[in-house]
Amino acid sequence: MRYIIKTFICMVILLLNKSVKAQPQQITEQILVDGTKRKLITYIPQNNSKEHMPVVIALHGGFATPKAMFRLANFKSLADKEKFIVVCPASKRFWHDGADTKGIDDVKFIDVLISHVVEKYHADAQRIYVTGISNGGFMTTRLACQLSNRIAAIAVVAATLDKEAGYAPKKPMPVMYIHGTRDPIVSYNGGKLFGRKIYSHPEVIEKWVLLNACSPEPTQTEILDSRHDGTMIFKQEYINKQNGIKVISYTIGNGGHTWPNGRQYFPEFLIGKTTRNLDGCEVIWNFFKAYKKQLN
Repeated sequence: MRYIIKTFICMVILLLNKSVKAQPQQITEQILVDGTKRKLITYIPQNNSKEHMPVVIALHGGFATPKAMFRLANFKSLADKEKFIVVCPASKRFWHDGADTKGIDDVKFIDVLISHVVEKYHADAQRIYVTGISNGGFMTTRLACQLSNRIAAIAVVAATLDKEAGYAPKKPMPVMYIHGTRDPIVSYNGGKLFGRKIYSHPEVIEKWVLLNACSPEPTQTEILDSRHDGTMIFKQEYINKQNGIKVISYTIGNGGHTWPNGRQYFPEFLIGKTTRNLDGCEVIWNFFKAYKKQLN
């Protein structure tokens, strides 16, 4: 009788532990990079499957925080539904998206972060994706250039590429760029940004189309202003028909320095309009999940 009772108690404990582990978790943690503690917030959805989950790394804008990024681009409900891990790391005030790291190697930080998530949370190393806005978007492009061996695809919002960054795209990668035509901070038309020369949105798309050997004739789609917020969406989709790699451009007509369907984090007169005609998190995830990195 005692044996039966003990067995029953053990089974209950195991079931409770399993239930607790399966619940969604948001974990604030630190990892050590070159002797410096780097902070990140990791969201792990409820997952009863034994399958390794993909990872979306979301990079905040300059002088922002991981918490602010979760509020701006809230992937959590989508992660619960689609079963992927979301990681929002913290910069040291801003991301060092140029070749001069000024003593802070953010490329190494993300490299170490990927290893950390794969090892600690048993994430799928073949399905690591990166997205970011503004300074985080420029950093995302840098990672596509310098961590192409680890990243399956990227999506950039309100950013392009520095012309004099000291690096350039060299290896094919699926990419998406989303940019508002009336972005008052990072101009859609390129030019100068805080003394730097940056590519325009069409120019950075052209660079990736050439590198990825996509057809120069895109499939074009218009999304009308069904939400009556004064914005329209123009989508151009380029594809390499041999390997399926795509370059996708979303031009937000009258859009500002904002995340599509995200929080209007500053007044419109400062950062421009946030479109409600496109869900940034949704289109980015739908793009990401089509790709898997072939590891060497």
